[in-house]
Amino acid sequence: MSLLSPRNAKDQPRTRKPLSEPSPGIPSQTSKNLKHERVSRLDSSGAYDREAYDARRENRMAARKKAEEEAGCTDYKKMYEEALSTNERLKSRLQGSKQELVLVQTQLQRVKQRKVTLTERSNDRSMLETEKRETSALQKKISDMEDEVKVQTELKNENQRLKDENGALIRVISKLSK
Repeated sequence: MSLLSPRNAKDQPRTRKPLSEPSPGIPSQTSKNLKHERVSRLDSSGAYDREAYDARRENRMAARKKAEEEAGCTDYKKMYEEALSTNERLKSRLQGSKQELVLVQTQLQRVKQRKVTLTERSNDRSMLETEKRETSALQKKISDMEDEVKVQTELKNENQRLKDENGALIRVISKLSK
């Protein structure tokens, strides 16, 4: 286990399990051999120096504990810095999204205004077209009426002429019959 990776140090126990579990009160031959190997590794002269072993062990434990504490503090500091950077990144994205929202809202307003003006123009156009149709219909009616008036005046004139002729013929017939 590395001194630099404290994340699993608390989770994993430091004890070894023997291959075959002996009864709790009787030490097995393998555990005695392992203990003897450790002792021989600690002191090459073969003498068992318990105090030196304990001092080295405590030094190792203190160094490990110090490294774990430093790594733990560094990890918290690192996590804090990561959280800050994440917050800043999210704030900038949020700000960008807000600006984009404002932009989209203004574009939507413009489109709505264009739609209203186009509707008004189309209404105006339809009104103009309707007015043009009505005007042309009225002009047609006027021209038809003018034609009728001309026909009527011609008919009146002809009727007057026929009346005059009829009166003249009646006078001629009345003179002839006397």
